Parts: sequence; C-alpha cells; structure tokens
Amino acid sequence: MEDVDSIFINTINRSSRCDGKSDTEKYNGDDERSSRYPFVKALSMSGGDGDNSYSTNSLLQKRVIRKVKPVLVKNTKGMMKNLNFPNYIKVADLGCATGQNTFLTMSEIVNTITVLCQQCNQKPPEIDCCLNDLPYNDFNTTFKFIAFFNKIVKSKGLCFVSGVSGSFYSRLFPSKSLHFVHSSYSLHWLSKVPKGLEKDTSCVYITASSPPSTYKAYLTQFQSDFTTFLKMRSEEMVWNGRMVLTFIGRETIDDPLHRDCCHFWTLLSTSLRDLVSEGLVSASKVGSFNMPFYDPSKEEAIEMIRKEGSFEINDLEIHGFDLGQSNNYGEDYKLHSQKSKAGEKEAKCIRAVSESLLVAHFGVDIIDTLFNKFAYHVSQHTSCTNKTTVSLVVSLIRK
Repeated sequence: MEDVDSIFINTINRSSRCDGKSDTEKYNGDDERSSRYPFVKALSMSGGDGDNSYSTNSLLQKRVIRKVKPVLVKNTKGMMKNLNFPNYIKVADLGCATGQNTFLTMSEIVNTITVLCQQCNQKPPEIDCCLNDLPYNDFNTTFKFIAFFNKIVKSKGLCFVSGVSGSFYSRLFPSKSLHFVHSSYSLHWLSKVPKGLEKDTSCVYITASSPPSTYKAYLTQFQSDFTTFLKMRSEEMVWNGRMVLTFIGRETIDDPLHRDCCHFWTLLSTSLRDLVSEGLVSASKVGSFNMPFYDPSKEEAIEMIRKEGSFEINDLEIHGFDLGQSNNYGEDYKLHSQKSKAGEKEAKCIRAVSESLLVAHFGVDIIDTLFNKFAYHVSQHTSCTNKTTVSLVVSLIRK
C-alpha cells in the first residue's frame, strides 16, 4: 500500500478465552434461547462491496457519524486535557462493521488529537486504533480502506490499526488500557432474542398490537446487555477516559409499545406476512423469528447508566432519524418512480444489516422477493410524518 510508513496493521482475534470457551459461550451459558434462536449467531453486516453490501448501503450511518462530529471532537479534546496529554492513546470503535465509515470516526479522533497537540505545543502521542466487531464481520473489506485512512489523517506520530473480533458484551481489552471508546449504531443490537416472546408470533419486533409482555421482555434484555456493556468497559478504561455512543432509540411517548407505521421492522413483518399469504414461507417459520434489537428511550438509557454507576453523563443529544431514502419531497414527490426509488434504497439499507439473520433462519431463496416486497411497502409510507424513531447520542466519562 502507498504512503503507509506511519500506519501499522495488526489483526487480533480475541473471540476465545484461555479456558477454551468463546466469549459468546461464556456470556450465554446454557441458555435455551441459543438453540431456539440459532440465527442470532450469524449476526453481521453484509460483507464485500457489492450492490447489497453494508459498505455500499451505509449512507445513513455515515451521515450520523458526521452529525455526531462536534460531540466526538469535544470529548476527544476533553480526554486529552484531563489525561494531561499522554504519550500513548488507545482508541476502540466497537461494532465497526465493514467499509470506510469506521475510518471516518478514527480519522476524526486522530486529527483532533494531532491539531490539539500542535496548538498546545505537545508531542503527538502514538495512537492504537482498535476496530472491533463480531467474528463473522468482514474485516478484510474494512482493511482495504487503510490507504483511505492514511490519506485523511494528519498525524505526525505513529498510528496502529488492529482488528479485534468478539462481542462487546464481553471483555475485549486488558484492564485500564482504553482511553477512548466509540460505538455508532451498534448497541441497539442485543446479545440474544429476549425470553418470553412465544405469545407474540405476528411480528418480528414490538408493535402496537404486541402484548405488554413483549415490551417487558425486550426492555429486560436491553437492561441486562447495556449493564454488561458498561461494566466491561469500566474495567477496560482508564480513569477520565471517554465514551461516545450512538444508537437507534425512540421518542418518549405514553405507550411503550408504540412503533410508527413505517418503522423498518414493522414493514419487514408486513413483507414476511406477504410471503406467507403467497405460500413462499410458513406462518410458523415467521412466528419463530424475532429481531435481537431494542430501541430504548432516552430515559431508559439514562436510568441504566446511572444505575450501573461507573460513568458520568457528559452530553446527551437526540437527532431525528431518517434512513435518508424516504423523505417527503412535497408535490414533486407524487411521481411513482421517485417513490419506488426511495423504497428500493431503504430496502437495500435494511437488507445490508439484516440479511445474515434472515438467511440463517429462512434460507437465501426468499431474500430477493422479501426485499422487493419491503421496497413496495416503504413506497406506500413515503409521506409518513408520524415518526418516533430517533438517534440517541450519549458521551460518558469514566469516573
């Protein structure tokens, strides 16, 4: 690769422990849900750089990273000053996925540190950039963007890029080794499908028609997972280290079951029921599929952070959520072709994040048909303004 004198690449697999058990096995134990929902183990963003890949269809995530830039810069500067400009900085991007987005974040952190050191007449530190995701993540496609990273960083010091595979619901790094943690659009993914969803077989996620027990089951699993995440990071981070976390959430309303009519998992449920009515998949097969996902409210996230107790909330912001493909274009949007195009783009975005789970449970044969249905249903909701899905951005300081 060209111009990589100051960037070193190292791949590290930390998905197994010295006792011979993987992180997933250690975390799940003998949980019967592992056998009931085996597809969860397949969770990964679609690899490669093809038409249906995550790398090609992650515009929303890229735009979110740009929105969060002021929070990222502010906390990077605060971390450096509070730690008195250390000679070595270890940064982790948890749930890095595949493609160039993770390097947009890393370059922002590295460049902020570099400029700040210049302004304060400090020697630039060596920076260890650790990219984490689950073992099935396509790290190879990500590492192809090392040259891109090298071109956009301004660092005069040394940067080391590492791949670290494993669940962020387990320990990934040595004690007190991390200075800065970033995670974008990853923490809404749960470690497993919640327990007790047997009575809710009509949808793959929470809807207004779900029984109250469905919401309680998802909330309980989120509380367990998010608490574990915070506990693991508290052990790995230095005092006064910083975290910036962005994940999909929801606006606070009186009914915790409410999800708007154009919620992506609601539309996926509708699309799957279309396949059932056409005899392409059985109702029982759909009934046994649930998304390992939860979109918490701001209040739910704050409660768990305060209850776990290892971190102080520094910033909390809410941004409007828009897949970027289904905006209301007013009168000009009456053209059918525009609606269809919006539906196709949103379908590709959702396919890129969910295809691995769907293929593991339903097989590959229905996928194209399923997302053609999905694109159609999106096109029927292009003028929907009653959206409750948001992006939650929270920055934390290790106490």
